[in-house]
Amino acid sequence: MPEPRIRWRSPWRAVAAAFAFNGVLLGIWASRIPAIVETHNLTEARLGLLLLFMGLGALVSFPLAGRLADSLGAVRVTRWVAGAYVFTLILAALAPSPLWLAAALFIFGMSHGAMDVVMNTWATEVEKHMGRAVMSSFHAMWSLGAGAGAATGYAATQLGWSVGLHFTAGSLIAAALLLPFLTQPWTSVTRPHDPNAPVFAIPRGALVLVGVIALAAAVGEGAVADWSAIFLTEVVGTDQSRATLGYTVFSVTMVAMRLVVDRLVTLLGPVTMARISGLLAATGLAIATGFATLPAALTGFLLMGLGYAAVMPLAFSRAAADDRIPPGQAIAAVATLGYGGLLMGPPAIGFIAEVTSLRLAFAMLAGLALLITVLAGVLRRG
Repeated sequence: MPEPRIRWRSPWRAVAAAFAFNGVLLGIWASRIPAIVETHNLTEARLGLLLLFMGLGALVSFPLAGRLADSLGAVRVTRWVAGAYVFTLILAALAPSPLWLAAALFIFGMSHGAMDVVMNTWATEVEKHMGRAVMSSFHAMWSLGAGAGAATGYAATQLGWSVGLHFTAGSLIAAALLLPFLTQPWTSVTRPHDPNAPVFAIPRGALVLVGVIALAAAVGEGAVADWSAIFLTEVVGTDQSRATLGYTVFSVTMVAMRLVVDRLVTLLGPVTMARISGLLAATGLAIATGFATLPAALTGFLLMGLGYAAVMPLAFSRAAADDRIPPGQAIAAVATLGYGGLLMGPPAIGFIAEVTSLRLAFAMLAGLALLITVLAGVLRRG
């Protein structure tokens, strides 16, 4: 029987704050990519290579984060990683050259990826404690944070703030507002470390296809985070301040959708929900790339937000429900394949755009979105 509201409200708020904080810092980073491109005189291919270092950092962090979550407790590791995450964003702003920026983004990617794994593991514990589906509400808080972070980019450009001032002030204010919530009492389940377990968590069985679904969603989300502002400036022809609106619209839509996804999943089931999600994301990509005007692009980003909103929560919940692998390892395994989208997706878009066009690179994402619809059946539980 679900616990009374007063008993689980504090743990929910703590996890929600962790998700929001993780999203804020990524949103701040994404909102100033055009300014960073201008500062370092980056081509699309060079930007793609830098984003590759960010993805590599995340990929390296996944197995370590999953092991630490299982052996030391997800809540404890989430608090540690969140504290370090603050300073990695500032490092990216202070990088004096593309080489130093690559190193800073590798570290930023590590902290972002590690926190993603451990806070999702913590979220599954709270979801189980509450006795009903709430994973999407946590991801809604992540999207809310990402949208707020992206909105600070608009404000910072209007005020004429440098990237360094924006990243430093934004990350410290976010830490002061959100990290105190993480100190609220919670005891995570711990499991002894298996010395025979592989170093990298690779999904097995049905989790492979769950990971592919997560990959398709991560590539789409990563593309919007890292390339939407560039898409709006280069393809649509907007200025830098309005270019921040693409990711803001996407993130706000993700928030709104994720606040109702849990109820929709209960009503429709995870399989039907995933099928609808893939179709919505593909439609949004078709509109944004087919018309390439500001209203069409923002409409496309809105539909992408509606489409991608449910997919990662569904994949992580399915992973945590696996009866053969501990939750931390299962989530890390799906994240390793899924967030391979963060490793390969944004850089691949840069390389494809260099050879063809950014418009065509975005259009190709529609095929991955449809793959979510095709593979949705593997999200069925028990």
